[in-house]
Amino acid sequence: MKAVKAMLATLLASAVPGVALAQDAAQGMGVMGQVIFFGGFILIFYLLIWRPQSKRAKEHKALMSGLNKGDEVVTSGGIVGRITRVTDDFVVLEVADNVELKVQKVAVGAALPKGTLKDI
Repeated sequence: MKAVKAMLATLLASAVPGVALAQDAAQGMGVMGQVIFFGGFILIFYLLIWRPQSKRAKEHKALMSGLNKGDEVVTSGGIVGRITRVTDDFVVLEVADNVELKVQKVAVGAALPKGTLKDI
């Protein structure tokens, strides 16, 4: 019985400093650590989400403003055609002989190289 009590006393004495260290670690990283963490989070958000999205939006805006009659384009829905008329908000695509579709400019996904429609 004395051996068990001695073992429990030794175990308790060795566990108390571990509990004290755990309480110090639970306090957190402090104000400066939180500011650095928040700044890092904002930097990652900017580099992974904001910057690439604004770059794509700028490229798409340049594409829409550069659409001219005779350009071959593909829409976001996958329709391929040649532009026959351009207005402020719409383009008219000729998708086959005597078949024209009116499409919003924002629906144009990409401009194709000249002669692409002949290869299809």
